[in-house]
Amino acid sequence: MNTKLLYFITTIITLNLYAQKNRPQEPKEPFGYTSENVVFKNNLDNISLAGTLTYPKKGSDFPAVILISGSGPQDRNSELLNHKPFLVIADYLTKRGIAVLRVDDRGTGESEGNYNKTGLKGFVNDTKSAFEFLKTHKEINHSKIGLIGHSLGGVIAPIIASENTDVSFIVILAGSGIRGDKLMLLQKEQIERKMGVPEVGITQGQNNMKGAYDIILKSNNNKIQLQTALKNYFTKVFGAMLPESQIQTISEQLSIPWLTDFIKFDPQIALSKTKCPVLALNGSNDLQVPPKENLETIEKTLKENGNEDVETKQLENLNHLFQESETGLPNEYATIEQTFSPKVLEIMIEWIKQRTE
Repeated sequence: MNTKLLYFITTIITLNLYAQKNRPQEPKEPFGYTSENVVFKNNLDNISLAGTLTYPKKGSDFPAVILISGSGPQDRNSELLNHKPFLVIADYLTKRGIAVLRVDDRGTGESEGNYNKTGLKGFVNDTKSAFEFLKTHKEINHSKIGLIGHSLGGVIAPIIASENTDVSFIVILAGSGIRGDKLMLLQKEQIERKMGVPEVGITQGQNNMKGAYDIILKSNNNKIQLQTALKNYFTKVFGAMLPESQIQTISEQLSIPWLTDFIKFDPQIALSKTKCPVLALNGSNDLQVPPKENLETIEKTLKENGNEDVETKQLENLNHLFQESETGLPNEYATIEQTFSPKVLEIMIEWIKQRTE
């Protein structure tokens, strides 16, 4: 995995030991709405997926959303560092009349499958299956089902919407608009600059990782061949500076199917074919999916291809997890009590209501 991702993973593991337990936004039972544990089949990949569907106790024919998580295997609450953002979002939306389905990623919680043996298409199939499941539920308005995707989920949502006109709307939370390799180079640069890495080190890191990404861009689907090519490249670049075991680990991580797919994938392909209403939000302190480059590309691509219902917002001081933050660096995530900005919740419910009522 690239050095930024290795730093991020190490940081998360370390911060898990010191993460605050005080999470004032986390809802507690009784919730005041129906919370139904569900299991449904992904027939495309022959696995069962498990999740939680919440909807109001009174009424029926509810508009609904499916929450799509970011990269890395996550449970239905998208739990990270004692934060449960999908639980917070589901609770807020359900209390305001929107049914919400949140799902354990494959190989996580009660869902079958293996996350790191799956390509991007597998994650798309999982959400497609969730969508088809909701269309069978008696409490749901089948013509008013939308998608809310965070980070990698914000890439998956347009893929599905571009292929299925039954998708009523999508909300992209910190989703990318530029090709994966360019995004990863950009986030590496911005995080290192924020950390105070000298410019010469940033430039060298960009050149080193671009070489690796170029190998991935030219690769076929042979994982073993890709691992070998990357190992040879990193051995040549780093030589004795890194132990062979670390070079092997980096090469293996960069060869994970979903990650290689993401590095190769250009979101503009799906965005150009997405015709449903789109809301795209980013925080000004987001260093993992920098807002300017991505929001501008998302809006430009959608509108140039005929989508007239597009709204994008950059929200001040919010980081990649949509927490109010100082720097946006990953080492803040655990220390911030706020799980998800109330302002973003308000923006989402107002926008969704306007398109479903």
